[in-house]
Amino acid sequence: MPCLVFGLTGGIGSGKTTVANRWRSRGLAVLDADELAREAVAPGTEGLERLVEAFGEGILHEGALDRAQFARHIFESPEARQLAEDIVHPLVFARLGLCIATLEQGGEPLVCYEAPLLVESGRADSFRPLVVVSVPEDLQIVRAMHRDGVAEAHIRARLAAQAPLADKVSVANYVIDNSSDVDVTIEVADHVLDEICVAAGIDPELYPRPPMDAA
Repeated sequence: MPCLVFGLTGGIGSGKTTVANRWRSRGLAVLDADELAREAVAPGTEGLERLVEAFGEGILHEGALDRAQFARHIFESPEARQLAEDIVHPLVFARLGLCIATLEQGGEPLVCYEAPLLVESGRADSFRPLVVVSVPEDLQIVRAMHRDGVAEAHIRARLAAQAPLADKVSVANYVIDNSSDVDVTIEVADHVLDEICVAAGIDPELYPRPPMDAA
């Protein structure tokens, strides 16, 4: 029986990873687009070969993609970013399909797909309900600078490459406000997952809530 695959998105520094990790701690299968992308461009893959063909061997470090350098390069150029997405995104979705098929075969009724660019890619309606984790932009910038140890200008360049959070919120089925204490965010995330289960006819007890510090 097909499982329900719903979406989780946000912006840089918004806190979607906090939500995803909480749901993982409850036993929900969460597929991470960034992890799938890393697999798609690992050494020896078609993805890495195509990136090197497009951008040159300068994107490599010891045979692997230098992700930090490559990110800086593509976020400075909309054309380069689009070319990279055209190469990588189809490979990511192919891997996603295989993962979902495996989970379905294992009897999983519910799967979350965590991806930062679901709205920008035009694929949000393929992953309903859509959950958006939101914070004010100034807090986004501060948190992302602290997390990544980079300058404000770099974070703003990455924000410019994403749809504003307000646009994502406007098409969301559920919004999780992550602007306050993390315990509040986790409590709301738990409530949202329970609501998604009930709406899909799934018993929320299939995904029991662990203690808060397990998030």
